[in-house]
Amino acid sequence: MSKDRIDTVGLGTDGPLVGVQGLGCMGMSAAYGPTDETEARATLERALELGVTLFDTADVYGFGRNEEFIAPFVQANRDHLTLATKFAIERREDDPSFQAIRNDRAYIRASVEGSLRRLGVDHIDLYYMHRRNVDVPMEESVGAMAELVAEGKVRHLGLSEVSPGELRAAHAVHPIAAVQSEWSLFSRDVEAGIVGAAKELGVAFVPYSPLGRGFLTGAFVSADKELDSNDWRRTQPRFTGDNAAANAALLEPVRKIAEARGVSLAQVALAWVQQRAEVHGLAVIPIPGTRKRTRLEENLAATRVALDAAELAELEPIAGKVAGNRYPDMTFTAVGRE
Repeated sequence: MSKDRIDTVGLGTDGPLVGVQGLGCMGMSAAYGPTDETEARATLERALELGVTLFDTADVYGFGRNEEFIAPFVQANRDHLTLATKFAIERREDDPSFQAIRNDRAYIRASVEGSLRRLGVDHIDLYYMHRRNVDVPMEESVGAMAELVAEGKVRHLGLSEVSPGELRAAHAVHPIAAVQSEWSLFSRDVEAGIVGAAKELGVAFVPYSPLGRGFLTGAFVSADKELDSNDWRRTQPRFTGDNAAANAALLEPVRKIAEARGVSLAQVALAWVQQRAEVHGLAVIPIPGTRKRTRLEENLAATRVALDAAELAELEPIAGKVAGNRYPDMTFTAVGRE
């Protein structure tokens, strides 16, 4: 194995040890335009070789195709990785405008069976409730998830985009291993509450989009001009119009630090996220997504970058100046309910 393998950290109080950085697999099948499948599969293999063990997908990514895409890799390496997938966002391929959030027991049981079938495995290591439907009591949804643990279909439970109160209510029903939400130099609303609740309960935090969906790499100025026509980011407020130009200007301190250190903007942004573990005193396992080995290796090298106090101070004001929300509709995010 490579001497460049990343360190490990516990996934919650009773969860497995995983690499301190995971891999978001969504973009291999959905949201970000065409994929070179051969390179994407090589990226999965290289990630495992370098110590990445938490691989993240969801049933909604590509209408199940992302689970199917990573299935051969998962099956071939089942004992060496931690598989995370999710339920709750119901979409219909024949009606792109349809979306529902389902947390009811019947839907949860049908969803886990579908994921197990597509992945070709007999259990899921970390099963997330992808979004919260407030009309379904947390006791019902987490109770149904706990039944899956008792049956051996799921090993650990996770929640995504929940408030501190929702996390505490869920944890009272069954231990929660991980909370997933957006957290980056551009998105820090989680620091107001859910991060502290996760620390209090011994729950690991898994930041998704730690590179601001690629914006923090410095690669974008105008989504209309620089992204593929079917790239989902063209619909996101931070990537469009005046917002995009304003947000691109916010990267100047990131660029300054990167140039001084001889690293990339992405590495500075990821190093900042990784250091949230020390700042807030809990396990933090970001899951940047990529389909290329070169980007994967660049991202993992950020685990060995330690920003100093002066650099952290330069980066501190950025989030408060970001133009545009994380999503066009914030209804189904934790901040939208708080």
